[in-house]
Amino acid sequence: MDIFLLILSFVFMIVGIIGSVIPVLPGPLSSWLGLFIFSNISNVQVESKILIFCLIIGLIIFILDYIIPIYTSKKFGASKFGIIGASIGTLIGLFLPPFGIIIGALIGAIAGELFLNKNFEKSIKAAAGVFLGLIVSGFTKALISIIFLVIYINLFLNNFKNLF
Repeated sequence: MDIFLLILSFVFMIVGIIGSVIPVLPGPLSSWLGLFIFSNISNVQVESKILIFCLIIGLIIFILDYIIPIYTSKKFGASKFGIIGASIGTLIGLFLPPFGIIIGALIGAIAGELFLNKNFEKSIKAAAGVFLGLIVSGFTKALISIIFLVIYINLFLNNFKNLF
C-alpha cells in the first residue's frame, strides 16, 4: 500500500505542475494533495506545519488564479466577453501544442472583444490584458507547484530510509 501511495503522491505532484499551465487542472492544490498523500505513508514523518502552510499558500494561489486575470483584463479594458473568449481559446489551444494555449487565449480574447464592441484596436488592448493576466497567473502557479515539488523531494530524501 505504501508503494501505491508513494506513486500516487508523485503523480499528483506532476499533475500539479501540468495544472499550472492547463487551466482545467488546479495546479498548486494538486501538488499539495501529493504532499498530503505522501505524509500519510506509514513510517513517513512530515510536520503538520508544512502541510498547513502549503495548503494555505495553495488556497491563496487558487483564489488569485481567478482574481489576477480579471484584474489585469479590467485594467486593459476587457469585458466579460474577452475573458470568456480567452478561456475558450485556451481550451482549444490545448490541442495545438506547443504554443496553442497562448495563441488560443489571444485569439479568443480578441474574438470575444470584437463580438462585443467591433473595435479592433480596443479588442487588441483588451486581449493584451487578458493575456498578461493568464501569463502572470500561470507563472505564479508554476512557481508554487515547483516549490511544492522541491519540498516533496526534500521530504522524500529525508524519509528515504523509512520508505524502503
